Amino acid sequence: MSTVLVLGGTGTTGSRVTAFLRARGATARVATRSPSGPGQVRFDWTDPATHAPALDGATAVYLVAPIGEAEPAPLVAPFLDAARTAGVRRVVLLSSSAVPDADDGVGALPALVRGAVGESTVLRPSWFMQNLVGDHVLAAGIREHGEIVTATGDGRVGFVDAGDIAAVAGHALLDAEPHPSEHLITGPEALSYADAAAVLTDVTGSPVRHRAVTAEERTARFAASGIPDDFAALLAALDVAIAGGSEDRVTDTVARVTGRAPRTLREVATEALSPAGGEIRPGRAGA
Repeated sequence: MSTVLVLGGTGTTGSRVTAFLRARGATARVATRSPSGPGQVRFDWTDPATHAPALDGATAVYLVAPIGEAEPAPLVAPFLDAARTAGVRRVVLLSSSAVPDADDGVGALPALVRGAVGESTVLRPSWFMQNLVGDHVLAAGIREHGEIVTATGDGRVGFVDAGDIAAVAGHALLDAEPHPSEHLITGPEALSYADAAAVLTDVTGSPVRHRAVTAEERTARFAASGIPDDFAALLAALDVAIAGGSEDRVTDTVARVTGRAPRTLREVATEALSPAGGEIRPGRAGA
């Protein structure tokens, strides 16, 4: 059976990828800086000495880029070299529908992965539904103020369940036939944030509204939460892109790859939210 090294294995998609793999009899080796249980292995992007032991015996890798690195390629490229040396045959990279290929930044990673091993797939999911019901700044705004604050205007997003992303990833890692070089992944419908607020209001019984702000105010709010100014501006620019229609699309990827329909925001919210008081259960942040 396959042995898959799952980077970001304790995060939002990584933990779900791990569960998917193990349910199908594969060995999922969870990479973490602080291993504390069976099936976990120490891994630190900034410590190359941890890379070869983590890769030993692995046939595939679920790759989540180092979080918070504006230029992750210098860390990822040597790891991919080590993966190739270790005999890894397949890499599945978690990217984003909002990140185009580029010569630098996070957009440089797809080309690196495609050139590293014989079989590679880049996942480009839309925005996670869990951002609205987990431990994310948007969900915190819902909990604390009953509002979702964005600069997206009336722009719509094909919000997707992290579990559906993980299922696509799991198939890409385990299926006998290699997957296409890229999967664009969305949920079943494109919703504005006002639409999403209406769903959350209905599910929780507590009022939730969308408050549209300018890109400048959105940048300032990000910066006030501790995000560096340049990255805050980048995040606000993604909101502006949504307002312009960049995420207003729906694909059949989940159904085509997994054989089942993707979950709706209503289904995910109903599962994640407490029926009493409209309180959001704590979620996990990560990749």
